[in-house]
Amino acid sequence: MQYGDFYYPMPVNEPVLNYAPGSKEKLALKAALKELKSTKTDVPMYIGSEQVRTGNTVEIRPPHERKHVLGQFHLGEAKHVTKAINAALKVKDKWANMSWENRANIFLKAADLLATKYRPYINGTTMLGQSKNAYQAEIDAACELIDFLRFNVHFLSDIYRQQPISGAGMYNRLEYRPLEGFVFALTPFNFTAIGGNLPTSAAMCGNVVIWKCANTQVYSAQLFMKVLKEAGLPDGVINLVFIDGPTIGEVIFNHPDFAGIHFTGSTGVFNGMWATIGKNMNTYKTYPRIVGETGGKDFVIAHRSANPDVVVTALARGAFEYQGQKCSAASRAYIPSNIAAEVKKKLVEQVKTMKMGTVEDFTNFINAVIDEKSFDKLEGYIKNSRKRDSGAKIWVGGKCDKTEGYFIEPTIIEASDPHYVTMCDELFGPVLTVYIYDENKFEETLKLVDTTSSYALTGAVIAQDRFAVELATNRLRNSAGNFYINDKPTGAVVGQQPFGGARASGTNDKAGSQLNLYRWLSARTIKETFNPPTEYGYPFMQEK
Repeated sequence: MQYGDFYYPMPVNEPVLNYAPGSKEKLALKAALKELKSTKTDVPMYIGSEQVRTGNTVEIRPPHERKHVLGQFHLGEAKHVTKAINAALKVKDKWANMSWENRANIFLKAADLLATKYRPYINGTTMLGQSKNAYQAEIDAACELIDFLRFNVHFLSDIYRQQPISGAGMYNRLEYRPLEGFVFALTPFNFTAIGGNLPTSAAMCGNVVIWKCANTQVYSAQLFMKVLKEAGLPDGVINLVFIDGPTIGEVIFNHPDFAGIHFTGSTGVFNGMWATIGKNMNTYKTYPRIVGETGGKDFVIAHRSANPDVVVTALARGAFEYQGQKCSAASRAYIPSNIAAEVKKKLVEQVKTMKMGTVEDFTNFINAVIDEKSFDKLEGYIKNSRKRDSGAKIWVGGKCDKTEGYFIEPTIIEASDPHYVTMCDELFGPVLTVYIYDENKFEETLKLVDTTSSYALTGAVIAQDRFAVELATNRLRNSAGNFYINDKPTGAVVGQQPFGGARASGTNDKAGSQLNLYRWLSARTIKETFNPPTEYGYPFMQEK
């Protein structure tokens, strides 16, 4: 019997360590990197209580050092998807019925392990496997993931306390159940925190999960799975599998117990899954929850009153941190003619100072893009912009070299046409396209920003004129789910800027807030009447 209302207060955001020369965290991280590189990791799938090794392996290599092998992971087949679903469903009732404080404390312990014992290792695996510099790994793999775990416990605790009113002679209550079935978490390469949050947010609500991470994020994902196990996560609650998309989709989307998908990835893949789910609706026991954060073509628009130095820094950081491989990265910029020359001069100067190379050299700001497919795509766009009749010219960068790793210089393209291809297509790399507009046509340019792209994830306005700020905020209301004023369009913090966009950018269910957790719960209303009636009639029926 449980007595007591267990409540988890609002946490504080995990402090970002600065890795200054000689600091404890820098020494620990360098030691972890050395240890990780000297050991080859054999990564199994985690299905129920088993660590499954199929012998069909794929090597894990750093994108910035292709010749080095960090380890290997074992690929699965359709039978492993079925096995994972069965393992999840086997433990489903027991997990759903676990007391909230015991369920919550698993994830709080995982957060504590990440903040202490495993901090250099979750950062190190992210740096080596996904080619992130130390700071980008710290704010992602350590701080954001820790925040997701702690804040989601608080948010869910708040949700559980939300109850209806009761009239005279009755008592009403709400109970929050997990979904009826299993949840499929499909996660991307670019954020270890997203890879950890998508399965755990659903699991925290009492759901069981099949988790497929991107092949290029396996190295850090497997470490997080170990952390969850050490924190006490029961076998079968989250099952981590490495199976190609079409195969896993064929099994999952045809299973009657499929209850929801938590997704971050491309718009095309999400649209395809949505269509498949729609076609299979008669198969399912319940309407599946479809939650997705997809692509972006994120913008920065500067007003003629903008401080050029603020514009330059917002673009330098917003476009090129983590090689532009953020869903929120600044990809298109609209610069007014009155400050264009100054912005160009200073921005080019800043970009030229950006060092590029391996993550182990902490002086490098730029590292490699994730894989050869991404490299080839980005190189193609850059080559096309060099053509004489392209209507574009390169301000800085543009060199591409995959001899040692997938290195692409931070590149800025100026387009004479606001609908030039790199102003419209999602590139997902260190390529920023700039369009210079007439400083007196701010309102017209706002319309251009709103209509150029089908995406609506993040965006920013930079202006000192408050009328311009208000105008942009209102006119671009549907252009970005996360909107920034006098800042870069990246860097959402859990609990501060819930993240997600609409239009072609997803369902806007706001990871890092209560809004997302509601999607993994099914509420049941219970009414108890203290003095139940014993006759069917009502007073209005009486005439005397």
